[in-house]
Amino acid sequence: GESMWVGPLAARLGGGAVDADDEMERQGGKRIAEICAEDGEPRFRQLERQVMQELLDGDRLVIAAGGGAVLNDATRIQMKTAGPVVWLTAEVDVLAARIGGDESTSARRPDLTPTGGRAEIERVLAVREPLYRECASCTIDTGNWTVDEMIAEILAVVGPLAKKDG
Repeated sequence: GESMWVGPLAARLGGGAVDADDEMERQGGKRIAEICAEDGEPRFRQLERQVMQELLDGDRLVIAAGGGAVLNDATRIQMKTAGPVVWLTAEVDVLAARIGGDESTSARRPDLTPTGGRAEIERVLAVREPLYRECASCTIDTGNWTVDEMIAEILAVVGPLAKKDG
């Protein structure tokens, strides 16, 4: 999944790593798809905000945030003040292939729109891209990079930003 880079990156930066989805499932006591289906999206977003608030208050954490975390105004503000925010981008076709090839995604997360697939990705990005842009300290196109290559690129960009803050 998208969070396989988080642990190794955190180790290189000398901090902790956390996947916000994992933490939401831990606190919610069930899978994200179940939280959405059984409790509704408003409850899911409320839990997401609560988890992001706790994580962003933490010290020296590398956080893999869910793609929708930026929909919350307070979360966006907190993200920008907490430290460098890296926006990992990819072409729609690459995203579609990754989502389709990752069984844990479909098992874990519900479709975001009734259509699913490429049309869903384009619709969701149209809403979220301005919010990602607003939060991002830097943007990295993940392309077909290996995890190690991606971590090296993130460190090259974030290293100076992290030092400046600390």
